[in-house]
Amino acid sequence: MESKYLEIAPEVQKALADGTPVVALESTIISHGMPYPQNVETALKVEEIVRENGAVPATTAIIGGKLKCGLKKEEIEYLGKKGLEVTKCSRRDIPMAIARGFDGATTVATTMIIANMAGVSIFATGGIGGVHRGAQETMDISADLEELANTPVMVVCAGAKAILDIPLTLEYLETKGVPVIGYGTDNLPAFYTRGSQFKVDYRVDSPEEAAKAFEAQRGAGLHTGMLLTNPIPEEFSMDEDTINGAIESAVKEAEEKGIKGKESTPFLLAKVKDITAGSSLDANIQLVFNNAKVAAQIAKAYCEGK
Repeated sequence: MESKYLEIAPEVQKALADGTPVVALESTIISHGMPYPQNVETALKVEEIVRENGAVPATTAIIGGKLKCGLKKEEIEYLGKKGLEVTKCSRRDIPMAIARGFDGATTVATTMIIANMAGVSIFATGGIGGVHRGAQETMDISADLEELANTPVMVVCAGAKAILDIPLTLEYLETKGVPVIGYGTDNLPAFYTRGSQFKVDYRVDSPEEAAKAFEAQRGAGLHTGMLLTNPIPEEFSMDEDTINGAIESAVKEAEEKGIKGKESTPFLLAKVKDITAGSSLDANIQLVFNNAKVAAQIAKAYCEGK
């Protein structure tokens, strides 16, 4: 539902009114994920993949203080050109972004909030934030996890970002009652690689099965989100030793430079990209494409099952 703070694109509004599948998409990947024009090309390709699989894309952002669910091509281009000048906005940043009228790139948490406000139930992203390594001292835990605990949106991702403390992230989600579902896998995907040694809570093997589980969660009145983890396609999966070595090196450098909080994830991902000569960014793009495809198929099954 639109309000003085939220603007829903006409195409998205019509789809919601008609019961047509809609998939929410974030905008941090546009402004902070990669350089221009690759960021814009990737964002538009993700929207195209959502359409090809039977759903309407709803890229979210904050532009001029207005929460947006569904962007025009010109607005995606605008965010892509501004790049790092755009504020990375999580839940805590929304009030000031609105009040001061500035632009914001939406994180997983903020995209979930805007999607839920608009009535969009399925959201595709790359990977969620989580518990950072060393969080027992720093308390550095992504707001994405708290949003999953409180906002009824299914998040389709390739697992938690591999730079994180995966076991503690899973423990946090368990404590908050968030189901972690593996799409065609019993093990949690590790973002750049197809699997880790850590088990998911449940496995589903089709869009229909995933949609049925989400419908049951909604129907039972549970107000948590649902995390559907979808492995990166085999042909784009990176060598585990290579990526883990790059991550360890990046984490060490971040510690030495005192980088923490919301600056840590962009720093670590950029550093891993440099160490792997860009191959980690290529993998990141491919897993986002794959998640968009699966999310659209689930959104379609969810609408048909209602």
